[in-house]
Amino acid sequence: MLPRKPLLAALALTLFGGTAQAAEEVVVYSSRIDELIKPVFDAYTAKTGVKIKFITDKEAPLMQRIKAEGENGVADLLLTVDAGNLWQAEQMDILQPIKSATIDQNIPPQYRASSHDWTGLSLRARTIAYSTDRVKPAELTTYEALADKHWEGRLCLRTAKKVYNQSLTATLIENHGEAETEKLIKGWVNNLSTDVFSDDTAVLQAIAAGQCDVGIVNTYYYGRLHKEKPDLPVRLFWPNQGDRGVHVNLSGIGLTKHAPHPEAAKKLVEWMTGEEAQKLFADINQEFPANPKVKPSAEVAAWGSFKADSIPVEVAGKRQAEAIRLMDRAGWN
Repeated sequence: MLPRKPLLAALALTLFGGTAQAAEEVVVYSSRIDELIKPVFDAYTAKTGVKIKFITDKEAPLMQRIKAEGENGVADLLLTVDAGNLWQAEQMDILQPIKSATIDQNIPPQYRASSHDWTGLSLRARTIAYSTDRVKPAELTTYEALADKHWEGRLCLRTAKKVYNQSLTATLIENHGEAETEKLIKGWVNNLSTDVFSDDTAVLQAIAAGQCDVGIVNTYYYGRLHKEKPDLPVRLFWPNQGDRGVHVNLSGIGLTKHAPHPEAAKKLVEWMTGEEAQKLFADINQEFPANPKVKPSAEVAAWGSFKADSIPVEVAGKRQAEAIRLMDRAGWN
């Protein structure tokens, strides 16, 4: 028979150890707002019992916070939007590889980091929006054609300060080289009907109000506004279907370098790339699932199918600095 003290110690270890395991939580730093992620995390907790604690802020402060916390960090995962931001996190050395055959099977390689530091969770196209009152779809062809004189005084754009436009420009550089892309961007700037806008919703509203006839926006902004205003006289057009396809970017997630619960975090990411979570996450955000086995919502599917650019999205990060300098030279502010 065991002595009383060791027995009690063993019993305490069993009890408290089991409690700690049952109450294990994963901490996520997220630049996506509560309402877009809480239902997904709640579903995971209901399924597994693992609690998900999340803290939301802009991507830059979150990445700086992870960097500053270092080995004392509490975040297991960084969830943010745009491959450009995820690339920046990678360059800051605040992520670590999350190698998983499950993730690799669920998400195509062009939507994951070659380093395995992060993976895409949902996709959005940055595409052309046009006025149904003043533009015929037959007038539209490519991103490049928006620099033609035909669109002089008819184009609206969001500010170049937003990473979405930086990533689009980065992929244009990858496809055309700097000189040709700079010429193209100057053409866009010359065709602007008004000053650049602070967000994509304002671009869509400007098109509807007649301030301009065409613009470039992320698809989910259109989805949100169209849901509020079903009679919105604006539609989406899929450009470059005869060549490389539509520019696609993503929201994604990465495992932090000093994650306190790396295995639990990995299991969460594996689940989030699976069919159940992909459907829920994409539908809430009005985005496209990153897992090709999962169909988009009926509302998103109604926008029509398209050929997407197959270029790895991490190119948006690799060429981000070039893109920012080029946009500045071209006068896109």
